Amino acid sequence: MLYHAYEFAHSALRPMRAMAKVNQQMLQSPFNPMSSSQAARTQSASIEMFMDATRRYDKPEFGLDSTLVDGVKTPIVEEIVHTLPFCNLLHFKRDSEAASKRNDPKVLIIAPMSGHYATLLRGTVKSMLPDHDVYITDWVDARDVPASSNDFDLDDYTDYLIDFCRVLGHGGERPAVMAVCQPGVPMLVAATLMAANKETFRPSSITLMGSPIDTAKNPQVPNKLAEEKPLSWFKKNLIVTVPWPNTGFMRRVYPGFLQLSGFMSMNMDKHVDAHKNQFKHLIDGDGDGAAAHRAFYDEYMAVMDLTADFYLQTIERVFQKHQLAEGTYYHRNTLIDPSVIKDIALLTIEGEKDDITGKGQTEAAHTLTPHIPTAKREHYLQAGVGHYGIFNGSRWREIIQPKVAGFIAAHRVKSKG
Repeated sequence: MLYHAYEFAHSALRPMRAMAKVNQQMLQSPFNPMSSSQAARTQSASIEMFMDATRRYDKPEFGLDSTLVDGVKTPIVEEIVHTLPFCNLLHFKRDSEAASKRNDPKVLIIAPMSGHYATLLRGTVKSMLPDHDVYITDWVDARDVPASSNDFDLDDYTDYLIDFCRVLGHGGERPAVMAVCQPGVPMLVAATLMAANKETFRPSSITLMGSPIDTAKNPQVPNKLAEEKPLSWFKKNLIVTVPWPNTGFMRRVYPGFLQLSGFMSMNMDKHVDAHKNQFKHLIDGDGDGAAAHRAFYDEYMAVMDLTADFYLQTIERVFQKHQLAEGTYYHRNTLIDPSVIKDIALLTIEGEKDDITGKGQTEAAHTLTPHIPTAKREHYLQAGVGHYGIFNGSRWREIIQPKVAGFIAAHRVKSKG
């Protein structure tokens, strides 16, 4: 009933939103002699805040139309190169003869399936494009996948990653992989399986960024919340079925709007202050400040549903039982032992102020992979950044990204297949 109530609220507000929009247009009309008055600006700003608070935020666009290759502006063409029910493998093709002649490494960026869309990594992709052939996992909102399709769990996630490495590895070179946050665990599992099977398309290098490899180390608020209650509580209180008329009608999911409420509650003061400032920007006519606010919240408020099996398995296996770190993680019937990884380079990156994945949780991957030579491993702690600063913002662009690019370049390996 929770999901149905959410959908009903959106439907019920549509007439009010339409009326509010008409009133705002009248207030802002150049034919309105009072449009520039303080009262009109304040009322118009109030309407804007109401509409932003009540609208549905659709999946954003990447909007990466071009990049610089050797200093030359080069068009970017988004193309889906591989499709699975719950994910599209998206390629950012640099569409020029000069770019096609470059011998740049193929890089698979694994976006987290944690509520937000892959577009959250827009800045990550943008910084990698000039010198890399970039692919990203574009996860599909579970409410848009028919219930008649197979379900999707943590093991399926791992299988998807192996499949994507296979796609990229057919070009004669083992791909480089960047796993941002949540996919660190399934990527390390996938690498273990590929290494054990001596797959020719196994990654040449893996970069884990703010990943919860061992959440028992320096647990943060999300880790503690996941451990406070039994798995049965999560099943009872957070799992619902997708309502009609969505394509995924009757599919069991953890809805994105619940995940978003959890995100916002962690930093409620900051969000309240941001909206107060936005109200002031609108009244003062500060277009740049208002646009920056909209750009951030258009991304932040756009959320997707996760399948129930995937969500519950992640809570249990990663956050409650720490199975990968404890050596009890099974992928279907196979016990996962990351120590079999010997020739896949490993870079781990953490943020000093990360309040989602605490210091040491990602670095724990090195303990689990003792047979990777010292020359093929590295850990980096970025001072002064939180979770999102690891893969977005000035520190990412100026410090972290060059380190990642250098690590990828230093460990490129031709495929023997």
